[in-house]
Amino acid sequence: MQRTRAHGAALASGLALLMGSTALTLPGAALAQQGAPAQAPTPAPAAPQAQGQQSGVVQRIIVRGNERIEQSTVLSYLPIQPGDVLDPAKADLALKTLFRTDLFADVKIDLQGPDMIVTVVENPIINKVVFEGNSGLKEEKLRDEVSVRPRGIFTRAKVQSDVQRIVELYRRSGRISATVTPKIVELPQKRVDLIFEINEGPKSGVLRVNFLGNKEFSDNDLRDVVVTEQSSWYKFFSTNANYDPDRLEYDKEQLRKHYRNRGFYDFRVASAIAELAPDKNGFVITYTLDEGPEYKFGKISVETELQKLDKNVLLQLVPIRSGEIYQDQKIEAATDSLTFAAGAAGFASVDVRPRYTANRETGLVDVVFQVREGPRVYVERIDITGNTRTLDSVIRREMNIVEGDAYNRALVDRSRNNIRALGFFKDVTIEEAAGSAPDRTGLQVRVEEQPTGELSFSAGYSSVDQLVLDLGVTERNFRGRGQSVRARVSVGSLRQQIDFGFTEPRFMGRDLGAGIDLYSYRYDLTEYTSYKTVTIGGNIRLAFPLTLNSRMSTRYTLRQEDVQIDDSYCNPAAPLVSRSLCEQRGEYLTSLIGYTYLYDRRNDPINPTRGFRFDISQDLAGLGGDVNYISTEVTGGWWHGFNKDFIFSLTGQGGYIAGWNGDIVRVNSHFYKGGNTFRGFETAGIGPRDTNFGNSDSLGGRAYAIGTAELTIPTFLPEQYGIKAALFSDVGTLGLLDDYYKLKADGTVDPAIKDDMSLRATAGVSIFWRSPMGPIRFDFSQVLAKEDYDKTETFRFSTSTRF
Repeated sequence: MQRTRAHGAALASGLALLMGSTALTLPGAALAQQGAPAQAPTPAPAAPQAQGQQSGVVQRIIVRGNERIEQSTVLSYLPIQPGDVLDPAKADLALKTLFRTDLFADVKIDLQGPDMIVTVVENPIINKVVFEGNSGLKEEKLRDEVSVRPRGIFTRAKVQSDVQRIVELYRRSGRISATVTPKIVELPQKRVDLIFEINEGPKSGVLRVNFLGNKEFSDNDLRDVVVTEQSSWYKFFSTNANYDPDRLEYDKEQLRKHYRNRGFYDFRVASAIAELAPDKNGFVITYTLDEGPEYKFGKISVETELQKLDKNVLLQLVPIRSGEIYQDQKIEAATDSLTFAAGAAGFASVDVRPRYTANRETGLVDVVFQVREGPRVYVERIDITGNTRTLDSVIRREMNIVEGDAYNRALVDRSRNNIRALGFFKDVTIEEAAGSAPDRTGLQVRVEEQPTGELSFSAGYSSVDQLVLDLGVTERNFRGRGQSVRARVSVGSLRQQIDFGFTEPRFMGRDLGAGIDLYSYRYDLTEYTSYKTVTIGGNIRLAFPLTLNSRMSTRYTLRQEDVQIDDSYCNPAAPLVSRSLCEQRGEYLTSLIGYTYLYDRRNDPINPTRGFRFDISQDLAGLGGDVNYISTEVTGGWWHGFNKDFIFSLTGQGGYIAGWNGDIVRVNSHFYKGGNTFRGFETAGIGPRDTNFGNSDSLGGRAYAIGTAELTIPTFLPEQYGIKAALFSDVGTLGLLDDYYKLKADGTVDPAIKDDMSLRATAGVSIFWRSPMGPIRFDFSQVLAKEDYDKTETFRFSTSTRF
């Protein structure tokens, strides 16, 4: 980057300082013009002091030396007014007050007769901040680090502080020999350009990481534990293959966790030394370890004086059994479980302290969990930060704790989950902050907004070279009020849709969700069956909580449905589809009421690692209209995380629909599965099928059951790539047609109608990529069990772009 010369300004090599152990020399305070002899150094201002006459009555205050700053502004800072008596103490206070404004480089106060003369030298204004020589760090990162800004006040103290910030930033990136020289270019009207000249120096790599004293784990095993990596030519993406003193402390803690979670209760890191290689091309880091013997858990017990808590019940909540290998993480999990249980029992503040007794001879560690009621602490205030778009009220109404309540960790954790469940935020944290008194605390709710509008696109590639496309738009946080608005026009090879929906999550200010949907759908299913459907209708919805973990929603739906089949297909003389399908043609009015009950005990609503959820939905059609049926669907899931990389889940869904009052279930009301609902099969790819006249028309079914086992696995790619993977297996069935669809006109069974409730199974891998244009999912499937008439696909991907 070229230095700028504005109006023949002088390049200053100001601010001579030696920055401690950073070996950073800032050139002296002399200002030197390029191409001109250096001027005499300007001495640094002496400590502020009043000059001349020191006492007397001030009749008038005169300000001199000010160029940009108005005299009235200077006078407003002075603690002295005309008519006051000026003495040395007041003069000293006035000097210090003016210096604290950072507006002045020098200030003098004189009392000349009845006039107090205030002579100031203004600090310059920064015109722009320039970085030179920074190839290893982006300019944006440096600008975020420094405190000086264009149009800000230039002071030496700020520049010195920013130099140290930049040096520290380079040190953390592995360039410990970096130097920074600040310079200024003087401009007219008391303005300066501030230039940070950076000499980055070589990057200090790590030649080798050694371990001494390790017997239970090899050097290679321990190198996987520490964050610091050995430098290699292929690790050009790694930010940890350089020497950072702070990282050594973190590595020591990682080693301690590793050993203490594997039974080594007495483990300690005796030393961690970094030695510069003789040729100075990198560091050799050596950790000296004292492993100690391996321990197991001995006697586990719980002690409490709280009458409402049964220590035997609490002991059952402790996830530790005698004889297991000692692990610190199990102690932490037990402490959290006991704290949460006490909070759920009504104790707002509980102190759980484990007491250890280690016996080196027996190799056992006895642990006693002491549960005491801590001093009651009240929530003084709740501050919310980071919500640049979402209103405070939207977040506060999800809190189960308010100002004035006794602090309760269980309610705080539940509040965090409630806020995360909104889906508006990428991250949510709730931390305690010091209150105005020992029995007062504050809560800092920090959120990070994420896009809530969604432009969705999906495509599928089938085994018969078919491409399925879909496009849609929604907004889930309308105007930051938490309202959901869906105004979508979707056009695809399967579906043409005009759809409007609105949901108010706090109807009439209560915890009551209300919504309305209006839609017009046109499904062209001729690729999978011989009919098309046109649906026009709407529904109204109400949802409300039953308990902290359960919720109920109700709905009423009214829609007009039209099943369309080309007349040439139903020509009695030469039919191309079965009689049962032809008789489904026409318009029908459906009027139904329904409900959904949800019970959710997951530890996280977005990325669960523990817990389960269950919901059941039922719809009754026949309150008026032309259609009579009752439909029931059940879904559920269970999650268990072994660690952050391996999370196992079992999910399932099932449904059954039956007509009543003598009606059969119409073909467009059947269940259709495949595509995203059963990976490895096309949309509507499994279940009953009409193979008459060489067709392969999907008829859907009245009953289905699908189960999925999924295990997330590490990809061994840097986390910033946002790529995750999971192994899956889907197993299920679909079928159970009404006899109406299976019989010919003469009442005999039609062998061309296939309806077999046999199990289908697939397995494969899913790749999830958090791409710049939105999340993308790739499914690669292998069919393990199917019927001959099923339609399969080997690859499918879907994506959605958020705004």
